[in-house]
Amino acid sequence: MIYIHIPFCKQKCSYCNFHFSTSLNFKDEMIRAMKTEIRLRKDELQNKNLKSLYFGGGTPSILSADEIKGMIDEVQKYFSFDSDIEVTLEANPDDLDKNFLKQLAQSPVNRLSIGTQSFFEEDLKLMNRAHNASEAESSIKRAQDFGFENLSIDLIYGSPTSNLEIWKENLNKTIALEVPHISSYALTVEPKTALENWISKGKVAGPQEEEQNKEFYYLSDFLKDNGFEHYEVSNFAKPSFYSRHNSAYWKYNEYLGIGPSAHSYNGFDVRSWNVANNQQYIKKLFTGILAKEEEILSQEDQFNEMIMIGLRTTWGVDLESLKNKFNDKILEHFQHEIKSKIEEGILVTEDNHLKIPEKHWFMADGIASDLFLV
Repeated sequence: MIYIHIPFCKQKCSYCNFHFSTSLNFKDEMIRAMKTEIRLRKDELQNKNLKSLYFGGGTPSILSADEIKGMIDEVQKYFSFDSDIEVTLEANPDDLDKNFLKQLAQSPVNRLSIGTQSFFEEDLKLMNRAHNASEAESSIKRAQDFGFENLSIDLIYGSPTSNLEIWKENLNKTIALEVPHISSYALTVEPKTALENWISKGKVAGPQEEEQNKEFYYLSDFLKDNGFEHYEVSNFAKPSFYSRHNSAYWKYNEYLGIGPSAHSYNGFDVRSWNVANNQQYIKKLFTGILAKEEEILSQEDQFNEMIMIGLRTTWGVDLESLKNKFNDKILEHFQHEIKSKIEEGILVTEDNHLKIPEKHWFMADGIASDLFLV
């Protein structure tokens, strides 16, 4: 699978610390550089038949439909597409006008991940989103009108501008719109963001973990009651609408990341990442040099990653894979660390997989980190 990072946004959301630029001055050069990277790295994936192509960012929908199609054409020069390939485009509601959607519907893009975040004006203002509450709803309906049935939306809970009642209304609206996939995250305060600055100066109240905990479990119960499957801590889907791309990440498949700050993984022990600087990225690719660094993952790194990713999913960690992959010292550590947690019911084993019971999923990252090799 291939991930393409589009490093541009109209404006900076208050909570975001991803890599992007709000200047489009070098957009054409960036697209050329990314096409060059695709060509230079065409032999890195063992499997040339793609099951997933994902445009993330940043805001990929800031590109024109022709620019997106041009990028897909470049990928198709070097890779074949599975007959039912999932081609996802992350999009902001304010970009999804009729003209853009009409053109996009004629492209290979067959899944939209819409950055809705909330259907309430106060939430969107705090987050400094480029769209308003009306666009949050109308963009979904327009996408459906143009034949996009495989839709995912992002929703953020635990905002200081929200509460449980508002959160319930957000979820009711989502169900009414018949969206088949939801990615939902607690509002977090990342370093060097506007939100962190506002909270430190007392302009905005910080998120409350207890309130976020309540909203998370309401979210899980409510969506399951409405036919969704909770298949990863932050992801819910109707049957057959799981994100194929993200599921492949969580199952440790190989992937190629294109664009500034994008990461790649060979499926075994090599992780690489591109420079998180647009100008440096363009300059290097224009001279035919890859703008990436890489590391060989130690056994400890691989173990920690398998535990962290696996315990966030409904599939859990495959104990047979652990046994085959790691040495006796690591396995002894693992058995020792899980013993008390199994006795407490924080971890369970089912069908030779280690899992966190769903009632403890809100604390999944903390539980996983207790098992890490340091």
